[in-house]
Amino acid sequence: MADAVVFIPARLAAACRQTAERTAWLERLPDAIRELQDRWRLALEPPFDTGDVSCAWVARAVRRDGTRAVLKLGMPHMEGTHELDGLRFWNGDPTVSVLDADPDLNAMLLESCEPGLALRSRPELEQDVVLAGLLRRLWRKPIAPHPFRPLAAMTAFWAQETMAAARKWPDGGLVRDGLHVLDTLSRSSPEDMLLVTDLHAGNVLSARREPWLVIDPKPFVGDRAYDATQHLLNCRERMLTDPDATIRRFADLLEVDAERVRLWLFARSAAEPRDDWSEDSFGLAYALA
Repeated sequence: MADAVVFIPARLAAACRQTAERTAWLERLPDAIRELQDRWRLALEPPFDTGDVSCAWVARAVRRDGTRAVLKLGMPHMEGTHELDGLRFWNGDPTVSVLDADPDLNAMLLESCEPGLALRSRPELEQDVVLAGLLRRLWRKPIAPHPFRPLAAMTAFWAQETMAAARKWPDGGLVRDGLHVLDTLSRSSPEDMLLVTDLHAGNVLSARREPWLVIDPKPFVGDRAYDATQHLLNCRERMLTDPDATIRRFADLLEVDAERVRLWLFARSAAEPRDDWSEDSFGLAYALA
């Protein structure tokens, strides 16, 4: 294998240094890549080294029969634990398809999106329409028994991290309000669906099989209104300039309650764990309070 293939992107290495489990995974990564390359008969390109790829080693590949694919090995990551299960559940409708997988290595050989242009290259108003259409197709109720965790598991994990940083909070009242809303909105309901939770315009790529395909889902079962938040948090200028109109537009496209979307956005902006707990990091939370 060429040295370029085992190159470890700096952002991935930095993310892995945060825990002993991830450090151990990173040390095993080159051998895992070699094993999968031999087993699946892959010719690999150098891995993606962009800001979008910080929780996995991802590279384009060519299979023995000449078809193009993508090899992805995910680091240990609470939110992404059931990505493979989610992709198998959606079965290419409208996500990338799984061509092969090794759950023990947290590795997947995925359908390659061609030409693979990210939806974020399109204007935000167009992004709204495309993402809303994709989410409405993705929302389905998984039949028990299934592996997917409730959304409350993720928000509880976040709350624990946020509480551990309490001495850094510049506005304790705002953060506590956000934590309360997170807890309230996360409670299970008969209307809950399987969510993507991390769907934004960087995780949607142009393809030949369909105009747009979803990559990198982080599935949890919960309130559909939550799935509006990641895209809207990425539309920072619109959200700060006119949050109410921006939320209403996207909520209407999704056919979900705009007030629940607003509350989710407030809770995430006020109480989600972060590296920067400065006053500036609460701008959107104050706008939505």
